[in-house]
Amino acid sequence: MQPTQHTTLLIIGGGPGGYVAAIRAGQLGIPTVLIEGQSLGGTCLNVGCIPSKALIHVAEQFYTTQRYSTGTSPLGIQTQPPTLDIGQSVQWKNSIVDRLTTGVGALLKKNGVRVIQGWATILDGKAVEVDGQRIECEHLLLATGSHTVELPMLPLGGAIISSTEALQPTEIPKRLTVVGAGYIGLELGIAYRKLGAEVTVVEARDRILPTYDKELTLPVAESLKSLGITLYLEHSVEGFQASTHTLSMRNRMGESQTLETDQVLVAVGRRPRTQGYNLETLALDMNGPAIRIDGRCQTSMRNVWAIGDLTGEPMLAHRAMAQGEMVAEIIAGKHREFSPTAIAAVCFTDPEIVVVGKTPVDAEAAGLDFISASFPFAANGRAMTLESKSGFVRVVARRDNHLIVGWQAVGAGVSELSTAFAQSLEMGACLEDIAGTIHAHPTLGEAVQEAALRALGHALHL
Repeated sequence: MQPTQHTTLLIIGGGPGGYVAAIRAGQLGIPTVLIEGQSLGGTCLNVGCIPSKALIHVAEQFYTTQRYSTGTSPLGIQTQPPTLDIGQSVQWKNSIVDRLTTGVGALLKKNGVRVIQGWATILDGKAVEVDGQRIECEHLLLATGSHTVELPMLPLGGAIISSTEALQPTEIPKRLTVVGAGYIGLELGIAYRKLGAEVTVVEARDRILPTYDKELTLPVAESLKSLGITLYLEHSVEGFQASTHTLSMRNRMGESQTLETDQVLVAVGRRPRTQGYNLETLALDMNGPAIRIDGRCQTSMRNVWAIGDLTGEPMLAHRAMAQGEMVAEIIAGKHREFSPTAIAAVCFTDPEIVVVGKTPVDAEAAGLDFISASFPFAANGRAMTLESKSGFVRVVARRDNHLIVGWQAVGAGVSELSTAFAQSLEMGACLEDIAGTIHAHPTLGEAVQEAALRALGHALHL
């Protein structure tokens, strides 16, 4: 038996929350051990955020080049029909992942964090075992993330894949059926359609992206139609027959239908990763499937902390990062509280969607007397030069003092507006602050100013 090791902070999970917590702890001089069973960077860097955006970029470039080859581009560009080497595309995507994960490892080493590759088993709130090594700590930080929700009638394997396999294709299937019309399903479904697959999306609810308001999702629904993606709303799947490549499903009227498909991508959400490392021995208070935490990410056990997807919605990498940084600073003796005014959520569909703070529906539910105004990208010069005229920017503000409580946008490239949206809410900006700020021309950001101006009753370009 190896001798017991000791550390101040022990982190289980090297994803965005865990590695950021470790780096910040190292900067603050806290002896830190980070245990990761797979690759540094977790789901986000390895099989989630980063590789999916890389594949989306490949798909967009290939699709654009295909359009140029048909001779119908209004830009006057003509090319030969393109070919796709998906192996080279995946290699390029993997090279980005490798550079980022290598960089994370270097930062951890630079800040004196000891990284242990292996699967942790919790012994109690002060001790963990990994590969026969017992490590005791003063503070235990749980950052194990989440995992794909599986459907019992569609067990993964063979033609049934999750987003992990979808991001590592060896070939593009002729026919792909996506089960789930949330952001993961639609991001990958749109990408595969642009890469040449015939794509069908099956969703149990009555519309796509059900967690977003309908006005925001309408341009995405129109894009799906123009791309030739088939939608089956209010349909539940019942099983897959591998021998005939047939997916069976049932509509809300109880009528059975079948689809012929080569692959089925199951994308029905994610669930906190609470199994596999003896977490139950701590008997922590739970919030449904997630660990319950307070405003400092403290669990029901003293000096046991939890961050990120493990603690439930919103399951966003940037939320986990902010929580991880905060916990490290609390352990170092700083006074911190996790109380962001808003956290941006971005959907990288075509077009993109951004939501920060309250939507009109949220504001109404909260009993606020509010103003809401939108400015369409059809009236924005920069959007026109990008061949993108669909979508809009929308602002929501209190009527009495014009304090901004929410921003939403849908359109090409609007993900890059998310920082400005979040910052305006964190700084307590009013409509007059945004309307009175000179926005560079020509940019998509002008639509932000124009939305604020319109809420005040005097948009200039509408």
